[in-house]
Amino acid sequence: MTLGPSSGDVVEAGWQKVRADGRVRPELLEAAYAEPRLRQLFPWTGMGELHFSRCTEQRWTWDIPYIQPAAGGSYWVSGPLRSQAVGPAETVSQAIAMVLERLPVGCGPAFLGTPEELAVHEAMQEPLDGY
Repeated sequence: MTLGPSSGDVVEAGWQKVRADGRVRPELLEAAYAEPRLRQLFPWTGMGELHFSRCTEQRWTWDIPYIQPAAGGSYWVSGPLRSQAVGPAETVSQAIAMVLERLPVGCGPAFLGTPEELAVHEAMQEPLDGY
């Protein structure tokens, strides 16, 4: 029996893909990848933005802020939803720190699967009241 790829393998392949696609500033990718709490999440890009997901398959999760490029080499942190703004960051380090401060409780390695499968998995991990 052959086992499929691990969550870590899929996440690492995701990081390699976003590095290769050229849509995100290299200094942002390197800083995010250097941070262990972000490196364990699945990265994805859109419009020059760097997003992080707690699962490895689309539709990805939308519960972590994301980083957008701004004028003059600065950044803007938004989210987790598109309608929510965190604020400006002059440096990539500030942007990363703003995301880290807002990670969901218990945010761990990306789950191998979809957001729906992650929700089922998390529901099964919750202890029953009184037990």
